[in-house]
Amino acid sequence: MTATLTPRLQQPRRVERLVAGIPTSDGAGVKLTRVLTQNLQRRLDPFLMLDAFGSDQADDYIAGFPDHPHRGFETVTYMIAGRMLHRDSAGHEGLLENGGVQWMTAGHGVIHSEIPQQEEGLMEGFQLWLNLPARDKLCPPWYRDFANADLPQFTTPEGVAVTVIAGESHGVTGAVTREGTQPLYLDLHLAAGSHFEQALPGTHNAFVYVYRGEVSVNGTAVPVQRMALLANDPASDGVRIEASADARVLLIAGRPLNEPIAQYGPFVMNTTDEIYQALADFRDGRLGEQRATA
Repeated sequence: MTATLTPRLQQPRRVERLVAGIPTSDGAGVKLTRVLTQNLQRRLDPFLMLDAFGSDQADDYIAGFPDHPHRGFETVTYMIAGRMLHRDSAGHEGLLENGGVQWMTAGHGVIHSEIPQQEEGLMEGFQLWLNLPARDKLCPPWYRDFANADLPQFTTPEGVAVTVIAGESHGVTGAVTREGTQPLYLDLHLAAGSHFEQALPGTHNAFVYVYRGEVSVNGTAVPVQRMALLANDPASDGVRIEASADARVLLIAGRPLNEPIAQYGPFVMNTTDEIYQALADFRDGRLGEQRATA
Protein backbone atom coordinates (compact mmCIF):
# COMPACT_ATOMS: atom_id res chain seq x y z
CA MET A 1 0.00 0.00 0.00
CA THR A 2 1.28 3.47 -0.87
CA ALA A 3 1.81 5.96 1.94
CA THR A 4 2.19 9.71 1.74
CA LEU A 5 5.15 11.54 3.22
CA THR A 6 4.51 13.26 6.54
CA PRO A 7 6.26 16.62 7.11
CA ARG A 8 9.00 16.44 9.71
CA LEU A 9 7.70 17.07 13.21
CA GLN A 10 8.50 20.41 14.77
CA GLN A 11 7.82 19.52 18.41
CA PRO A 12 7.65 15.78 19.08
CA ARG A 13 6.34 14.52 22.39
CA ARG A 14 8.69 13.61 25.22
CA VAL A 15 8.36 10.54 27.41
CA GLU A 16 6.58 11.37 30.65
CA ARG A 17 7.51 8.08 32.29
CA LEU A 18 8.23 4.42 31.65
CA VAL A 19 5.85 1.76 32.94
CA ALA A 20 6.60 -1.92 33.60
CA GLY A 21 3.69 -4.32 33.30
CA ILE A 22 2.42 -6.53 36.13
CA PRO A 23 2.53 -10.33 35.70
CA THR A 24 -0.90 -11.83 36.36
CA SER A 25 -3.36 -14.39 35.01
CA ASP A 26 -6.88 -14.20 33.64
CA GLY A 27 -9.54 -16.44 32.18
CA ALA A 28 -8.90 -20.04 33.21
CA GLY A 29 -5.35 -19.31 34.31
CA VAL A 30 -3.81 -17.79 31.18
CA LYS A 31 -0.51 -16.13 32.13
CA LEU A 32 -0.10 -12.58 30.87
CA THR A 33 1.37 -9.17 31.64
CA ARG A 34 -1.02 -6.30 32.39
CA VAL A 35 0.71 -3.32 30.81
CA LEU A 36 -2.05 -0.74 31.15
CA THR A 37 -3.53 -1.18 34.61
CA GLN A 38 -6.65 0.29 36.18
CA ASN A 39 -4.76 3.11 37.91
CA LEU A 40 -3.78 4.46 34.46
CA GLN A 41 -7.30 4.56 33.03
CA ARG A 42 -7.86 8.26 33.69
CA ARG A 43 -4.41 9.21 32.41
CA LEU A 44 -4.74 7.15 29.23
CA ASP A 45 -8.47 7.69 28.62
CA PRO A 46 -10.10 6.28 26.41
CA PHE A 47 -7.97 3.14 26.93
CA LEU A 48 -8.89 0.91 29.85
CA MET A 49 -6.43 -1.96 29.71
CA LEU A 50 -3.63 -3.51 27.64
CA ASP A 51 -2.61 -7.12 28.23
CA ALA A 52 0.43 -8.72 26.61
CA PHE A 53 0.58 -12.49 26.44
CA GLY A 54 3.35 -14.67 25.06
CA SER A 55 4.53 -18.18 25.84
CA ASP A 56 5.62 -21.37 24.11
CA GLN A 57 4.57 -23.39 27.16
CA ALA A 58 1.08 -24.76 26.58
CA ASP A 59 0.26 -24.83 30.29
CA ASP A 60 0.47 -21.01 30.27
CA TYR A 61 -2.41 -20.60 27.80
CA ILE A 62 -4.14 -23.90 26.99
CA ALA A 63 -7.23 -23.36 29.19
CA GLY A 64 -8.02 -20.09 27.42
CA PHE A 65 -10.91 -17.82 28.35
CA PRO A 66 -14.18 -19.75 28.81
CA ASP A 67 -17.57 -17.99 28.65
CA HIS A 68 -17.48 -14.56 30.28
CA PRO A 69 -19.51 -11.36 29.90
CA HIS A 70 -18.68 -7.81 28.75
CA ARG A 71 -20.65 -4.56 28.61
CA GLY A 72 -19.86 -0.94 27.79
CA PHE A 73 -16.56 -1.05 25.87
CA GLU A 74 -14.63 -2.59 22.97
CA THR A 75 -11.92 -5.23 22.91
CA VAL A 76 -9.18 -5.36 20.27
CA THR A 77 -7.20 -8.60 20.18
CA TYR A 78 -4.04 -8.65 18.04
CA MET A 79 -2.61 -12.13 17.57
CA ILE A 80 1.10 -12.05 16.74
CA ALA A 81 1.39 -15.85 16.77
CA GLY A 82 -1.05 -18.65 17.50
CA ARG A 83 -4.69 -19.61 16.90
CA MET A 84 -7.68 -18.65 19.05
CA LEU A 85 -11.35 -19.49 18.45
CA HIS A 86 -14.00 -16.88 19.36
CA ARG A 87 -17.68 -17.66 20.00
CA ASP A 88 -20.29 -15.32 21.48
CA SER A 89 -23.93 -14.96 22.44
CA ALA A 90 -24.62 -12.67 19.47
CA GLY A 91 -24.03 -15.62 17.15
CA HIS A 92 -20.53 -14.70 16.02
CA GLU A 93 -17.72 -17.21 15.58
CA GLY A 94 -14.25 -16.71 14.17
CA LEU A 95 -10.73 -18.11 14.19
CA LEU A 96 -8.03 -15.56 15.00
CA GLU A 97 -4.66 -16.56 13.53
CA ASN A 98 -1.09 -15.28 13.09
CA GLY A 99 -1.06 -11.54 12.51
CA GLY A 100 -4.83 -11.17 12.64
CA VAL A 101 -7.07 -8.83 14.61
CA GLN A 102 -10.40 -9.39 16.32
CA TRP A 103 -12.42 -6.25 17.04
CA MET A 104 -15.43 -6.69 19.30
CA THR A 105 -17.86 -4.04 20.49
CA ALA A 106 -19.55 -5.39 23.62
CA GLY A 107 -22.14 -2.60 23.68
CA HIS A 108 -25.21 -3.51 25.75
CA GLY A 109 -23.76 -6.92 26.47
CA VAL A 110 -22.22 -10.07 25.07
CA ILE A 111 -21.04 -13.36 26.54
CA HIS A 112 -18.11 -14.86 24.70
CA SER A 113 -15.26 -17.33 24.90
CA GLU A 114 -11.73 -17.37 23.50
CA ILE A 115 -10.21 -20.83 23.36
CA PRO A 116 -6.74 -21.73 21.95
CA GLN A 117 -6.79 -24.02 18.93
CA GLN A 118 -3.31 -25.41 19.53
CA GLU A 119 -1.75 -27.72 22.06
CA GLU A 120 1.87 -26.68 21.55
CA GLY A 121 3.95 -23.87 20.12
CA LEU A 122 4.06 -20.12 20.63
CA MET A 123 0.99 -18.05 21.44
CA GLU A 124 1.67 -14.32 21.52
CA GLY A 125 -0.39 -11.18 21.23
CA PHE A 126 -2.18 -8.30 22.88
CA GLN A 127 -5.65 -7.38 24.03
CA LEU A 128 -6.58 -3.71 24.28
CA TRP A 129 -9.74 -2.43 25.97
CA LEU A 130 -11.17 0.74 24.43
CA ASN A 131 -13.91 2.62 26.23
CA LEU A 132 -17.18 3.58 24.57
CA PRO A 133 -18.75 7.04 24.90
CA ALA A 134 -21.71 7.13 27.29
CA ARG A 135 -24.10 7.51 24.36
CA ASP A 136 -22.84 4.24 22.81
CA LYS A 137 -22.45 2.01 25.85
CA LEU A 138 -25.74 0.21 25.22
CA CYS A 139 -25.36 -0.05 21.44
CA PRO A 140 -25.87 -3.44 19.72
CA PRO A 141 -22.80 -5.73 19.95
CA TRP A 142 -20.56 -5.85 16.87
CA TYR A 143 -17.74 -8.16 15.88
CA ARG A 144 -15.28 -8.60 13.03
CA ASP A 145 -12.19 -10.67 12.31
CA PHE A 146 -9.40 -9.29 10.13
CA ALA A 147 -6.84 -11.68 8.67
CA ASN A 148 -3.35 -10.22 8.48
CA ALA A 149 -3.67 -9.84 4.70
CA ASP A 150 -6.80 -7.71 5.23
CA LEU A 151 -5.06 -5.19 7.49
CA PRO A 152 -3.79 -2.03 5.73
CA GLN A 153 0.02 -2.09 5.65
CA PHE A 154 2.77 0.04 4.16
CA THR A 155 6.51 0.56 4.34
CA THR A 156 8.03 4.02 4.82
CA PRO A 157 10.97 5.28 2.75
CA GLU A 158 13.12 4.63 5.85
CA GLY A 159 12.14 0.95 5.76
CA VAL A 160 9.66 0.90 8.67
CA ALA A 161 6.89 -1.67 8.10
CA VAL A 162 3.59 -0.34 9.45
CA THR A 163 0.34 -2.19 10.09
CA VAL A 164 -2.58 0.20 10.60
CA ILE A 165 -5.09 -1.55 12.84
CA ALA A 166 -7.04 1.62 13.63
CA GLY A 167 -6.92 5.29 12.70
CA GLU A 168 -4.79 6.79 9.96
CA SER A 169 -1.06 6.93 9.34
CA HIS A 170 0.76 8.61 6.44
CA GLY A 171 -2.44 8.74 4.42
CA VAL A 172 -3.34 5.08 5.01
CA THR A 173 -6.65 4.44 6.80
CA GLY A 174 -6.76 1.53 9.21
CA ALA A 175 -9.05 -1.47 9.40
CA VAL A 176 -11.31 0.30 11.94
CA THR A 177 -12.08 3.93 12.68
CA ARG A 178 -14.15 5.33 15.54
CA GLU A 179 -15.54 8.87 15.61
CA GLY A 180 -15.93 9.16 19.38
CA THR A 181 -12.50 8.00 20.57
CA GLN A 182 -10.51 8.40 17.32
CA PRO A 183 -8.15 5.52 18.20
CA LEU A 184 -4.80 5.11 16.48
CA TYR A 185 -3.31 1.62 16.73
CA LEU A 186 -0.11 0.92 14.81
CA ASP A 187 2.27 -2.03 14.82
CA LEU A 188 5.71 -0.78 13.77
CA HIS A 189 8.62 -2.97 12.67
CA LEU A 190 11.73 -0.78 12.67
CA ALA A 191 14.98 -1.91 11.07
CA ALA A 192 18.28 -0.96 12.66
CA GLY A 193 19.05 2.71 12.00
CA SER A 194 15.49 3.62 10.98
CA HIS A 195 13.06 6.09 12.46
CA PHE A 196 9.32 6.71 12.32
CA GLU A 197 7.29 9.87 12.80
CA GLN A 198 3.55 10.03 13.40
CA ALA A 199 1.47 13.16 13.65
CA LEU A 200 -0.78 13.25 16.72
CA PRO A 201 -3.24 15.85 18.01
CA GLY A 202 -1.76 17.49 21.08
CA THR A 203 -4.87 16.70 23.12
CA HIS A 204 -4.84 12.93 22.49
CA ASN A 205 -3.45 10.52 25.06
CA ALA A 206 -0.74 8.26 23.66
CA PHE A 207 1.77 5.57 24.54
CA VAL A 208 4.38 3.31 22.96
CA TYR A 209 4.90 -0.32 23.97
CA VAL A 210 8.11 -2.09 22.93
CA TYR A 211 7.77 -5.84 22.43
CA ARG A 212 11.03 -6.53 20.56
CA GLY A 213 14.37 -4.78 20.89
CA GLU A 214 14.73 -1.23 22.16
CA VAL A 215 13.85 2.18 20.76
CA SER A 216 14.39 5.84 21.54
CA VAL A 217 11.38 8.16 21.79
CA ASN A 218 12.45 11.77 21.38
CA GLY A 219 15.80 10.92 22.95
CA THR A 220 14.55 8.70 25.80
CA ALA A 221 15.56 5.02 25.66
CA VAL A 222 12.61 2.62 25.95
CA PRO A 223 13.68 -1.00 26.57
CA VAL A 224 11.78 -4.14 25.69
CA GLN A 225 8.57 -4.85 27.62
CA ARG A 226 8.19 -1.26 28.71
CA MET A 227 5.43 1.23 27.97
CA ALA A 228 6.47 4.80 27.31
CA LEU A 229 3.67 7.10 28.41
CA LEU A 230 3.90 10.18 26.18
CA ALA A 231 3.57 13.60 27.74
CA ASN A 232 0.57 15.72 26.77
CA ASP A 233 1.48 19.11 25.36
CA PRO A 234 -0.98 21.15 23.27
CA ALA A 235 1.98 22.50 21.28
CA SER A 236 3.32 19.05 20.34
CA ASP A 237 2.63 17.72 16.86
CA GLY A 238 3.43 14.01 17.11
CA VAL A 239 5.89 11.33 18.14
CA ARG A 240 9.33 10.37 16.80
CA ILE A 241 10.63 6.82 17.35
CA GLU A 242 14.18 5.75 16.49
CA ALA A 243 15.78 2.29 16.51
CA SER A 244 19.53 1.57 16.65
CA ALA A 245 18.78 -2.17 16.28
CA ASP A 246 15.79 -4.07 14.92
CA ALA A 247 12.70 -3.40 17.05
CA ARG A 248 8.94 -3.87 17.11
CA VAL A 249 6.58 -1.53 18.92
CA LEU A 250 2.93 -0.65 19.30
CA LEU A 251 1.95 3.00 19.01
CA ILE A 252 -1.50 3.67 20.47
CA ALA A 253 -3.31 7.00 20.86
CA GLY A 254 -6.85 8.27 21.20
CA ARG A 255 -9.11 11.18 22.03
CA PRO A 256 -10.07 11.19 25.73
CA LEU A 257 -13.75 10.95 26.54
CA ASN A 258 -13.44 12.87 29.83
CA GLU A 259 -16.39 10.94 31.21
CA PRO A 260 -16.77 9.10 34.55
CA ILE A 261 -15.47 5.52 34.57
CA ALA A 262 -17.24 2.94 36.71
CA GLN A 263 -15.75 -0.53 36.34
CA TYR A 264 -16.56 -3.84 37.95
CA GLY A 265 -14.56 -6.60 36.29
CA PRO A 266 -15.85 -7.06 32.72
CA PHE A 267 -18.40 -4.23 32.96
CA VAL A 268 -17.38 -0.62 32.27
CA MET A 269 -20.09 2.01 32.62
CA ASN A 270 -20.36 5.61 33.85
CA THR A 271 -22.17 5.17 37.18
CA THR A 272 -22.43 2.66 40.00
CA ASP A 273 -26.15 2.24 39.30
CA GLU A 274 -25.34 1.21 35.73
CA ILE A 275 -22.91 -1.39 37.08
CA TYR A 276 -25.64 -2.77 39.38
CA GLN A 277 -27.93 -2.98 36.35
CA ALA A 278 -25.27 -4.85 34.34
CA LEU A 279 -24.83 -7.35 37.19
CA ALA A 280 -28.58 -7.84 37.47
CA ASP A 281 -28.93 -8.33 33.71
CA PHE A 282 -26.11 -10.88 33.74
CA ARG A 283 -27.59 -12.71 36.72
CA ASP A 284 -31.03 -12.84 35.10
CA GLY A 285 -29.76 -13.95 31.69
CA ARG A 286 -30.57 -10.68 29.92
CA LEU A 287 -27.04 -9.52 29.13
CA GLY A 288 -26.59 -11.35 25.85
CA GLU A 289 -30.18 -12.00 24.92
CA GLN A 290 -30.39 -9.67 21.90
CA ARG A 291 -28.83 -10.90 18.68
CA ALA A 292 -26.76 -8.41 16.74
CA THR A 293 -25.92 -7.89 13.11
CA ALA A 294 -22.33 -7.12 12.15
